[in-house]
Amino acid sequence: MHEIHPIGVIRSPHQSIESMPIQPKGAAEVTGQLVVEEQYVEGLKDLEGFSHVYLLYSFHQTRRTELQVIPFMDDQPRGVFATRSPLRPNHIGLSIVRLQAIEGNCVTIQGVDVLDGTPLLDIKPYIAKFDGVEASTSGWMQASDEEVKNKRSDERFK
Repeated sequence: MHEIHPIGVIRSPHQSIESMPIQPKGAAEVTGQLVVEEQYVEGLKDLEGFSHVYLLYSFHQTRRTELQVIPFMDDQPRGVFATRSPLRPNHIGLSIVRLQAIEGNCVTIQGVDVLDGTPLLDIKPYIAKFDGVEASTSGWMQASDEEVKNKRSDERFK
C-alpha cells in the first residue's frame, strides 16, 4: 500500500471545530482556498472546466476512533460507516464544493465546511454522468434540508 501524503492545505474561516457547519450545505456561502504544494500544481491543469470538486482530507484534529457514534442529525448510536463522523479508523473526510477560480497553486472554493489548516489529500472532479444518483436513499438520515443547513458541530467528535 502507498503512503498517503497531503498535497496541500485547506484554508477556511473556520478556526474552531465547535459551531462549524457539519456539511457543505450549511456552508453554501463560505469561501475558502486550497493551497496546493508547488510540486502538484501541474495536476490542476484542466480542472477549471468543472463546477464542483470533491475534496478528500484528513480530520487532523480527531484523536480517537469509535465504531459506533451518535451523529449530529440523530439521537441513536449508528455504525461509523453509516455516518459522516470523523471518528473513522482512517480519519478521512469528504466534501463536495463549488470551484470558483484557480490561480497558480491557489484554488478558490465555495461551500467549505472544513477546519482551517486541514491537510488536503486529494482533489477529484465532480462529474454528474458518473456521480449523479437519481434514485438514492439516505438510510436513517431523515433531517430536512433546512435542518442540515442550520446544524453546527460541537466537541463530540474530537
